[in-house]
Amino acid sequence: MWVDVTSEVHKGALSYEASSVIEAATRTATDQLLPFVAVIASSGAEIRDGFSALHAWGLAARALTDCSGRVPTVIIVDGPAVSGPALLLGIVDHVIMTESSYAFVSGPTMVADFTGVTVDNDELGGTATHGRHTGAATLVASDLDAAVALAEQLLSYVPDHCDDEPPTFATDDDPQRSVPEAGEVIPVVSTGSYDVRNVIRAVFDDGEFFELRARWAANVVTGFATLSGRPVGIVANQPIVLAGTLDIPASQKAARFVAFCDAFNIPIVTLVDTPGFYPGKDLEWRGMIRHGAQLVFAYGRATVPRICVILRKSYGGAYIVMDSKKMGNDLCLAWPWAELAVMGAGQAAAILQRRATPDERAAFEADYTERLLNPYVAAERGFVDAVIEPADTRAVISAALDALIDKRERLPGRKHDNTPL
Repeated sequence: MWVDVTSEVHKGALSYEASSVIEAATRTATDQLLPFVAVIASSGAEIRDGFSALHAWGLAARALTDCSGRVPTVIIVDGPAVSGPALLLGIVDHVIMTESSYAFVSGPTMVADFTGVTVDNDELGGTATHGRHTGAATLVASDLDAAVALAEQLLSYVPDHCDDEPPTFATDDDPQRSVPEAGEVIPVVSTGSYDVRNVIRAVFDDGEFFELRARWAANVVTGFATLSGRPVGIVANQPIVLAGTLDIPASQKAARFVAFCDAFNIPIVTLVDTPGFYPGKDLEWRGMIRHGAQLVFAYGRATVPRICVILRKSYGGAYIVMDSKKMGNDLCLAWPWAELAVMGAGQAAAILQRRATPDERAAFEADYTERLLNPYVAAERGFVDAVIEPADTRAVISAALDALIDKRERLPGRKHDNTPL
């Protein structure tokens, strides 16, 4: 379902009639089980309509909320999105902004009046701001035509509605293809960095990966790929940014993506390489507990097929939230050099061997690594299903997805869950 709210009349101000059009289009999308796509360029509610404009905007917002989890929703911003229209961006699944667009709840004039800070439209709510700092923009396009093409590509991975299966893609890429290059990406030194997107492109079909929110919270990577022509959602720690640690934006980004995939029946593959949560007073004061719980919660309630591959490090609380075995994934794999523990050997020695000599600390670290860090110990205890060679990763995941194609879970009877916010 397509609706266009442009700035040609009164700078796109949302009158009662305009908001009613959005509501009607949204209701049609829900009733006919069609994806909803809107193009918005609006300066806000139509002042001359008075309260009725706000009332109609509320109806549109309610209709979009009713769409959530039933049909995919996308808004393309091609100009201003101010006040009420800006809030609609937070309701839909995905937002695509053109380079000339901007969005904010309170504009530069109000910011200057209330705070004394002078700021322009681009700095306050331009594509760079929403693509890199707020995460409101899923994708950024050069112009409207490019934005429409990105919307089409995004929706090509997603079914039309929640009761449908994802579409399939034609591919000649053998699902049993060996992928030794995936393991070759990992540095010999455990603290070395690498781009996890190279692992993704090696494992999945035709070296293609459609990344979402690439500029925001880059320490975690989210996006779509295919395996045997079937779409999968990928969540991966990114070692080249903050060493792959999890912070508040990364937790929110991954949680939102996991929830979207679960809503529309897209299997989730999680690639893990993280030393833990990023430490700091600022993060703790901003609510690391609440926001870290968002990712735990998203995985915990997901019922789609879930496969976890531990590429290298998986420590502490971050081990749990990155779809660990006891969080309910269907298959947990590890590469032979993977390290699973509460913390690394050096960190453990710093806590448990504070008064030890350098030789004693080195001996402790060697023993700790041998007894606790290797994946075979975790496999013996049931926390890892199999330790596999990197070259076999594609074939094993493909076979697992074949086995899980008819996976169903009985959902608990309740009005709705209470998602951490």
